[in-house]
Amino acid sequence: MYTVNASRGLPRHRSRYPAERYTRWALRGLVAALVLALLWLVLAFHLNGQPIFALLFLVLGAALGVVFTRRTLMSHRYIFPAVASMALFVIFPLLYTVGISFSNYSSSNLLSEERVRAQLLARTYQEESATFGFQLHSSDEGVRLYLEREGAPSAASEAEAELEEALEGVSRFVTGPMSLQDSERRHVAIQPAEGEPMGEPLAMREVIAYRAALQNLVLTTPEGLELRMAGLRHYAPMLDRYETRDDGSLYDRRDGLLLSADGETGFFVTEEGERITPGWPVAVGLDNYARIFLDPDIRGPFIQIFVWTFAFASLTVVFTLIVGFVLASLLQWDQLRGKALYRTLLILPYAVPAFISILIFKGMFNQHFGEINLILDALFGVRPDWFTDPWLARSMLLLVNTWLGYPYMLLLCMGLIQSIPRDLYEASAVDGGGPLTNLFQITLPLIIKPLTPLLIACFAFNFNNFVLIALLTGGNPDILGASTPAGTTDLLVSYTYRIAFQDAGQNFGLAAAIATLIFLLVAGLALLNLRLAKVRV
Repeated sequence: MYTVNASRGLPRHRSRYPAERYTRWALRGLVAALVLALLWLVLAFHLNGQPIFALLFLVLGAALGVVFTRRTLMSHRYIFPAVASMALFVIFPLLYTVGISFSNYSSSNLLSEERVRAQLLARTYQEESATFGFQLHSSDEGVRLYLEREGAPSAASEAEAELEEALEGVSRFVTGPMSLQDSERRHVAIQPAEGEPMGEPLAMREVIAYRAALQNLVLTTPEGLELRMAGLRHYAPMLDRYETRDDGSLYDRRDGLLLSADGETGFFVTEEGERITPGWPVAVGLDNYARIFLDPDIRGPFIQIFVWTFAFASLTVVFTLIVGFVLASLLQWDQLRGKALYRTLLILPYAVPAFISILIFKGMFNQHFGEINLILDALFGVRPDWFTDPWLARSMLLLVNTWLGYPYMLLLCMGLIQSIPRDLYEASAVDGGGPLTNLFQITLPLIIKPLTPLLIACFAFNFNNFVLIALLTGGNPDILGASTPAGTTDLLVSYTYRIAFQDAGQNFGLAAAIATLIFLLVAGLALLNLRLAKVRV
């Protein structure tokens, strides 16, 4: 159907399929909803003090709106979800990790400076120089708590002077009838007592029975002063410990110290340089990278783990290749019967989830009850310490990883060997060549080139084989003298994990620096893999 444009006299095409218009409007509505959702995330992250994440979703929302609203970018709509996913789950985490590596981000430097200041200002302390003894009196109306002032502050500090002013002229307080059976914290108002206490005081044995309930009571005087239990027979006032000065520093009212914000370390520090935790993250430049190579307590374990990581990945590739290639060659033997059964049995370890196999091997290598030690003890009278001796633990890891990885090499070698023309072997037989000649002159030269990129990929995978280490040894036995949690069987990736999540300090900055180095190594291997693959093509 065509309509005439009155201004130019040209026909204008109108879609004869209304469903197409509805589909376009539905797509525009979906895009608008996604953009609004992303803008809501931007606002939420911004209000929660996360500007980096807010900027990330702002860029994604803007890119989504531009790509799906401009006709010239129509061809990019199909690849946009993949690019956005890569930016969200690969590029951004990588850049975020690299950024953390240049900071002192850790469990002690976790909050922002504003939140650290607010947390310090919210701290209180008990002024035990002005205590109140108490008694519980039971009467017909219920149990009342009577407090009588025992000590007075010396007024040597500003806080004690304010406390004396708040308690001036009042020495006894009393609560109204109440129940002391509550197990949750409660605020109870108290008033100055007039006259003698009503009822008989409860004995110490009965007071002890109410101890949990008394500890949960927060007594508030008419002036707003809070009293909390400071002993079995005492309550003490709760005072704000820190106050803000005009220059932004904090004054410690309890100890009389002045705290200033140190932008280089990310802590409030005293005049003597003592740090007050918690702190906030600050930029430290290349300090984390320098610690890896200059701090002897970190450099030694790092180099040892680095060498073992390379050795573990290399030996795993060599062992799995040898086992897989030998088994693949045997399965090509013409006189071998039941090849299908043998193939199924040999590939079976590849079908079992890796974590199940690892846990089974962990039980089999148990020093006291494992089947392997029981067999070795029965045959040779030895029980190796697989999990406490460093070299035995590493040998165990190589054995288990070879068992897990040889089926993959078996499949690769079987496919490559089967692609070799049989004419070459027949010509070799005519020339008098034997099995070794065929192996070194025909088979290996023809499969090594297409196999090289796959071997590099296998090396990169085992370079970061975190699951095997975490489930089998946990990195143990530990390296003595290390300032960070480090084990003789740790790989770089498990070493990084332990620094970030198992160390008492949780040094995320140092862990991010090591993770950045791992990325550079693996990225180099990936580039080498691509280069070899291009040469192969």
